[in-house]
Formats: sequence, structure tokens, C-alpha cells
Amino acid sequence: MKLPPGKIPIELLNKVVFKNLGIERKEVVVGPKAGIDGAVLDLGDKTLIVSMDPVTGALEKIGWLAVNINANDVATFGVEPAFMFSCLLLPENADSKLIEKISFQIHNAAQEVGIAVVGGHCESTIGLTSPIVVGCVLGFADRKKYVTAGGAKPGDSIILTKSAGIEGTAILATDKEKILRKEISSNTIQNAKNFYKEISIVNDALTAYKTGGVHAMHDPTEGGIIGGILEIADASKLGVKIFKNKIPIRTETSIICKYFRIDPLQLISSGALLISASPKYTNEIIEKLEIKGIRAKVIGKFLQNPDQRNIVLENSKERVLLRPKSDHLWKALRS
Repeated sequence: MKLPPGKIPIELLNKVVFKNLGIERKEVVVGPKAGIDGAVLDLGDKTLIVSMDPVTGALEKIGWLAVNINANDVATFGVEPAFMFSCLLLPENADSKLIEKISFQIHNAAQEVGIAVVGGHCESTIGLTSPIVVGCVLGFADRKKYVTAGGAKPGDSIILTKSAGIEGTAILATDKEKILRKEISSNTIQNAKNFYKEISIVNDALTAYKTGGVHAMHDPTEGGIIGGILEIADASKLGVKIFKNKIPIRTETSIICKYFRIDPLQLISSGALLISASPKYTNEIIEKLEIKGIRAKVIGKFLQNPDQRNIVLENSKERVLLRPKSDHLWKALRS
């Protein structure tokens, strides 16, 4: 089976990866599971949340992204990220300037979100042509004071913060700037590059969780908004109905996606946060987010029947919400 770029298919995760997990330990409350981006470990009076992700599709902001992407995953549990391990795999013949650049990015990003970098690894790797940074972030919570992406309930509102395709837009505007300038204005490109400033969802997640009524949260990374919603549905064993015309898409994202002929709803969307919340709390959560300057909107709801997963189009017609085969970032980067 030839693999697509990015995350491996969920079928392969279930068939191979999740069946090879070493021994069972009583401390593991939540282990590897489709749609859940971290582990939950019981330490007695405390709970430890651990998440790990690589950054492979970006070049200019790779160290900065490695911190924020992993911090985001921990924050979706309603937990403040605290510690980080980083693994830097550098191309053959890389020089010290690349190490300095990535390390400086990691340091700055970690300071911004209140993380201590406590260890890791760094090497020049034979056969590698571009750098890869793998991050592992940890956070502590009081016992059972957290949520997972598998906790959504039927009837929950789906709240989206910010907009679709934030990270993908920033990556393409930065790494593909030269070719974009042939048809897209410098102002649009610069605005899109500034989307990097919005990639942290730590404030989004902690604000929503502290408000109450939150049953699940998830940051839509590879596969975009559609992929993220389906991952919550998978983890929670639910159906879903979303409304395409309610999903915010910024002008810069629309322009860049149109240039590359890709779907903004299937474009990596770190910076946005999906929240599954009780309808009774929905308005209060949105109000608290907006007080913090974070845009938020209801884009759909979760359903009891896991076989019922639909998207309502602009013409009011419904169709099945299909799982992205691969993030559309990869399609654009290959062009």
C-alpha cells in the first residue's frame, strides 16, 4: 500500500499501529486513539497530558511551529502546556546557522506560551534534504480535570474559533511567495504571512474550558476543518452536520487556495479551534472568547447516529462529509 503525504490513513492506524503498543500500564487512562492528539496518564493526585507532533511541511517557521502545534494539542484537553522536548533532524551538510535559527524560534515561541524546553536531541541526518522538528509537550492537570476529543455528545454545538486554513495559508504565503507574487498582491501575501501570529489556540482552549459546558476540543491540523470535525466524530462515535456557508474563510485564504486550486476546508488549520459544547453554554463561550478578541461561530452540531455525517452546501443541498485523502497543503507544495 503506497501511502499519501502526511498522516497515514485511519484504517492503517487501527489495523497496524494501534495493535503494536507494548505492555499495558495502569497509569494510562487515555492511550493512542484515532482523533485524540495526546495521552492521559494518571499520576495519583495529578494527571499528565502528553502530546507529540512533527513539523515537516514548513521551512521558514519550523521551530516556532513545533512549539505551538504541540502546545495546542495539550491545550485542547483544557490543560496549560508546561514542558517541551524537541528533536531536530537536520539535512546533510547543514551548518550551525540553521541550528541557531531553529533553536531561536523554539526559544521565542516557548517563552510566549510559558513553556520550559527541558530536553531533546539534535543531529545532521544522512539522506535528509529538509529539516524536520519533532516536538513533545507536557502539561499537568488536577485529577480528571480535563476533556478529550472523544467526549462530544449528541446535540452539542460545534464552535469554530478564527477561520479555516490559517496555518496552511501562512505556510504557502511564506514558502511559495516567489510564485504567488506573479498574480497576487504584495499586501495580500504579507497579510497571509502574518497568519503565523494566530496559530496558538492555547488562549482559545483555556478560555472555553474555564467557561464551562465544553465536552470536547480539537485543533484541526492535517485534513483541515473537515478532517478535524471527522476526528472528533470518530473519537466520540457520533454523526455530524455542518453548514459550509457558516465556516469563516478569510479573504487571503480564499485567494491563495484559488491560485493553487485547493479546498480551504481541507487545508491544515492550526490556529483554529473546534469546540463541542452544550447548547446551553454556547453563547456564553462565544461571548467570553470575543471578550479576549477571539472570533468564534457555531458551524454545526453533533448527531447521535455515527453513520450520519453530512455537510449542507450553499444551495441548501446536503451531501456526505467525505474524509480528506490528504491535506491540500501537500498538493499546493508540489505545484
